[in-house]
Amino acid sequence: MAVTEKQKYAQELREVEQAIFGRRGEGHVNPTNERMQALVDVLGDPQRAYRSIHLTGTNGKTTTARMIDQLLRGFGIRTGRYTSPHLERVTERIVIDGEPVSDRTFVEAYRELEPYVELLDARSDTPLSFFEIVTALAYSIFADAPVDVAVVEVGMGGTWDNTNVIDAEIAVVTPIGIDHTQYLGNTVEQIASEKAGIIKPDSVAILAAQPNEAAPVLVQRAVEVDATVAREGMEFGVLEREIAVGGQLLRLQGLGGVYDEVFLPLFGAHQAQNASVALAAVEAFFGAGGQTGALDIEVVREAFAQVRSPGRLEAIRSAPTILLDAAHNPAGLTATLAAVGESFDFRRLVGVLAVMADKDATSIVELLEPAVDEIVVTEASSTRSLPADDLAAIAVPVFGADRVTVEPRLDDALEAAVRLAEDTPDEIVSGAGVLVTGSVLAVGEARTLLGGPARPGDTA
Repeated sequence: MAVTEKQKYAQELREVEQAIFGRRGEGHVNPTNERMQALVDVLGDPQRAYRSIHLTGTNGKTTTARMIDQLLRGFGIRTGRYTSPHLERVTERIVIDGEPVSDRTFVEAYRELEPYVELLDARSDTPLSFFEIVTALAYSIFADAPVDVAVVEVGMGGTWDNTNVIDAEIAVVTPIGIDHTQYLGNTVEQIASEKAGIIKPDSVAILAAQPNEAAPVLVQRAVEVDATVAREGMEFGVLEREIAVGGQLLRLQGLGGVYDEVFLPLFGAHQAQNASVALAAVEAFFGAGGQTGALDIEVVREAFAQVRSPGRLEAIRSAPTILLDAAHNPAGLTATLAAVGESFDFRRLVGVLAVMADKDATSIVELLEPAVDEIVVTEASSTRSLPADDLAAIAVPVFGADRVTVEPRLDDALEAAVRLAEDTPDEIVSGAGVLVTGSVLAVGEARTLLGGPARPGDTA
């Protein structure tokens, strides 16, 4: 049987993945972007071929990037979006006009990049990493498209992050908390100082509400580089929110005016916050505010109503309801559990938990204990994942042995959780649910195993 073009490039993509996944991964960072700068230099600085909006923070970056992308496209702007990590396929990281790039585009861009990668590898004692290569691919693909603006999420931190070879005119900082302490520092102030590095001279800094320790650091950086600052709770924010079927209804204060009756098909106060940040970033991009007034409210409403964020409190199956949420640190999980309590009327909830070894597993387990009736501990298919037995050793003292099930294989863990959720008195079966959380990788694998919704843009 003849091989189709689609099959040909699918096979070639697997070969490319083998080549780049075998390099130093995202969990093993060499904190410098010198090699990244050298790579874009030899490529002719493709990242300077378009305008850019850069996002950092501890939680909410990917969803906020999706919202910014959706809003910009609503106004007829051709967008590129670069986010990480991916849930199911590496091509999800590089998105043009709301759709992941094709296998062919990814493969051909890599083939063009490969000689330059080999050249720089030969010049350095440290080979280029997976993230450096994929970031260069994104910037090159965006230039070739071409896009009008790239919405770029940092991989980690800010100042030395590989994405930070762009000079973005809009810098977005979502809420900062403790994470990646081995690279970013042990205090909120240290982490904020590193993340503040994406705020460039004469840019606009859109700052989500921050911990008291982070806010002065970010504002000081903006002052030093003569950037304009807009802060949630002062220049913009959420005025009102109410629970609605399938999401929430918002009234937002933007930089240029008030936007009411905005339906957002996502759950939780944190998603309303992300929406206000995204709106302010797009207003700043268009110069809204002051004498220019607000953006077209009908376009804003339509764009927000179309926002999707797979793996972020995503209901992927019913009877019992299975929720997937990629919260992987205490701050993220706190927001998730608040949203679950607010938006879902579960009378019995079973947790499925997998955590990377470098995360604060103890705090995550302690947060889950009052929120779920039982927990199934498992692990993702990564050497970075905390073994299920080790996670169980943390969970049992907190939950008690009778509430903890250990299933090292994720597929077995999902089946066990569904059985536990269904093993309830008849009168509460309809109120039973499963929450899969703790790791982006595990949530992505669960989404694949469960056959995630195939709506347009879901895998973007």
